[in-house]
Amino acid sequence: MGWIKSGARTIDAAEFEQRARKAAQVVQDFGVAKGDGIALYLRNDIAYFEAVFGAGMLGIYPVPVNWHYTPDEAQYLLTDSGVKLLLIHADLYEPVKAAIPAGLPVVIVDIADEIREAYRLEDVSAPANLPRWDALVEAAKPWSGEAEPAPSSIIYTSGTTGRPKGVKRAAFTDEQAAAVNTMLGWSYGYTEVLAGTRDPASITTAVIGPVYHSAPNAHSAFSIRVGANVVICPRFDAEGLLALIEKERITHLNMVPIMFNRLLRLPEDVKRKYDLSSLQFVTHAAAPCPPPVKRAMIEWWGPVINEYYGSTEMGNVTNISAAEWLAHPGSVGRVQPGVTLRVVDPDGNDVAPGTIGEVIGAGRHGTGFTYQNAPEKRASMEKFGLITPGDMGYFDGDGFLYLCDRINDMIISGGANIYPAEIEAELHKLPGVADCAVFGIPDEEFGEAVHAVVQPMPGVSLDAAELQAGLRKVLTGYKVPRTLDFADALPREDSGKIFKRKLRAPYWEGRETKI
Repeated sequence: MGWIKSGARTIDAAEFEQRARKAAQVVQDFGVAKGDGIALYLRNDIAYFEAVFGAGMLGIYPVPVNWHYTPDEAQYLLTDSGVKLLLIHADLYEPVKAAIPAGLPVVIVDIADEIREAYRLEDVSAPANLPRWDALVEAAKPWSGEAEPAPSSIIYTSGTTGRPKGVKRAAFTDEQAAAVNTMLGWSYGYTEVLAGTRDPASITTAVIGPVYHSAPNAHSAFSIRVGANVVICPRFDAEGLLALIEKERITHLNMVPIMFNRLLRLPEDVKRKYDLSSLQFVTHAAAPCPPPVKRAMIEWWGPVINEYYGSTEMGNVTNISAAEWLAHPGSVGRVQPGVTLRVVDPDGNDVAPGTIGEVIGAGRHGTGFTYQNAPEKRASMEKFGLITPGDMGYFDGDGFLYLCDRINDMIISGGANIYPAEIEAELHKLPGVADCAVFGIPDEEFGEAVHAVVQPMPGVSLDAAELQAGLRKVLTGYKVPRTLDFADALPREDSGKIFKRKLRAPYWEGRETKI
């Protein structure tokens, strides 16, 4: 079986199993029980996976937290999720300590050298009265019970009402677990491992995206579970990844298009400096990839570039290889075996090939999920018995899916889901703002950038920089509009709703897709 490495630390599968069982005992000692959740306010770290696998043995939900959150955002998640324990890196504790719900036990995870170096962190001294994760795990006896079926992480995805929604699934049955494994195997290039025809330890992958996002979360946990070698990277660095591929002989990667952009921007001599011949299967998802970017990556890295399409709620539903993409540029692939995927008109009828409709579907695990404390939002995600990710698209005559537009206003910037309603709600609170509209505009690096059009109150003069500064006090940085315009009036539909499509359209003229 494989090993797990982070910086200078390496542990083999047996040692990881032992530490996960100790972690289970630590979590149980805090009174956390089956069906409860624990919050992981952590960067990519071995401690994160110890806690995830340990909690899973007890039937406890891991709840990853976006550590970029403002205190207000953190307080909402910690309260809404109802978690019974919080693990947090030492340097992240002080900024959010006032937002931690009263009575919630806190365990400090000390900062590993590789994390300190990656983020250029100074020495941080968290309160001495708070317990330390490593000390608790070292002192614990391994939990000796029979492991429960591990539930999936509760991933909080941004919501159209301005607050994130926690996607919650019960532990899978054996049949569902097998189906999900097949789905993930297709997505990440592990089908031979699942078929028993390849030693999982012959695969070495790297976790290069933040594990609070659903794709890196699923990819990393699945890779560890099947026994691959896993290198945990504290953060993405373009040249650093090339060096890592050469040093560790990386075979498999899960990426997002913004990483491709940053890799392609490296000087030519840097691109040629490293041996990338170990790569066998590189896949990407989470955001649309501009065709010129993907073509350039295939030309550089070869036919190892693959893609899948899906969502946290719907699951992964399509795949496409490099060769298929070159024959069908711009497509996100054909439907995976065992998956239901349709393109429908407003009445739920399948539309003809080449005709744009709404994409609805369900991964191999079906439609069984809930939103934490939000059953009405869960109901709104279902259409004609399937899940709607809010995308418009079409199938071509060969069964390849193309995405064209989004029904809702979600912005995908650098792989992160951003919902304008949250930003608009905060803009409305700022002095002098009469109305506003937030939407995504093309961005060569991030795919989309957040843009706002603000209507000032009569006689009021507003400053873009001041509005951005006001938003930074209450929103995570990547949600703050990168650009901002002013208008005396905003176009409206007959219903009075802002005609956002009219504002958005000029920025996307001449482009094949609107996302």
